Amino acid sequence: MIRKTVVPAGILLAALALTACGGSGDPLDNEQADGDAGSGAAGGEGVAIGSANFPGNVLLAEIYAAALEDAGVEVTKTLNIGNRETYIAGLEDGSIDLIPEYTGALAVYFNPDAEATESDAVYGELQDALPDGLTVLEPSSAEDKDSIVVTSETAEEYSLTAIGDLAPEAPNLVLGGPPEFAERPYGVPGLSEVYGLEFASFRPLAAGSNLTVQSLLNGQVDAANIFTTDPAIAENGLVVLEDPESLFAAQNVVPLITEDALTPEIETALNDVSAALSTEELSGMMSEVVTDGQDPATVARAFVDEHL
Repeated sequence: MIRKTVVPAGILLAALALTACGGSGDPLDNEQADGDAGSGAAGGEGVAIGSANFPGNVLLAEIYAAALEDAGVEVTKTLNIGNRETYIAGLEDGSIDLIPEYTGALAVYFNPDAEATESDAVYGELQDALPDGLTVLEPSSAEDKDSIVVTSETAEEYSLTAIGDLAPEAPNLVLGGPPEFAERPYGVPGLSEVYGLEFASFRPLAAGSNLTVQSLLNGQVDAANIFTTDPAIAENGLVVLEDPESLFAAQNVVPLITEDALTPEIETALNDVSAALSTEELSGMMSEVVTDGQDPATVARAFVDEHL
């Protein structure tokens, strides 16, 4: 069954008006080009782009914006909106027209019974699950997946290589992750159902933030949900546990857009982005943004200038 989440208008407007903190700890301000904020597709002549409240999604939104601007499309940006429940409501009420998404996570959001795990099948299930008025364009080969990560010390202490290896120790361990991970089908419930993990507690942490990594390194959490393109994984020698049961389905980057806003020019520009983007490219840009502290818009512009 497809389930829609409705966010009261007041809450959504407040979320769109506020700036959230990005994963680097620096505020990423909402940006508006010419046109009224929150007015959707600028009177039918442009596109209003939103992003979730973590650096990887902000970066992708900036890439979409740069590519569309080069195609002559008028763009407005409202970045760091919040979690999926909030920005999907924005797409449904016309506050935004376009947002970068991830195939597997989005498919499960609209259809909690989705079962596919491989890229093509996941994309097919996603297309079937989308509500009227929303569509996805061509997916990228680039993935930014959820993962369960531990320190190298924890991996060595408990002989961990795969998520299921945590089962005997989980009752004594704390899991950290974004607040919504506590209820996502592939989050705490999925870890319990698929791998039999029953953690002592769950500690909510900001999605994609340095706080998650620091909590892991400081021992405030023993395992954490971290996106696979986060440069902190390699920089801190963290261990991504294998997922042999494919709890985390393919999560290819894909543009999610309202049908009313879609034009041939927009479709071509966004499909060109998807064709050019790879996981390696995305990981490298994330290092520039998160580790080096570069402006996501600057990094995005460089990518578009080089590849499109």
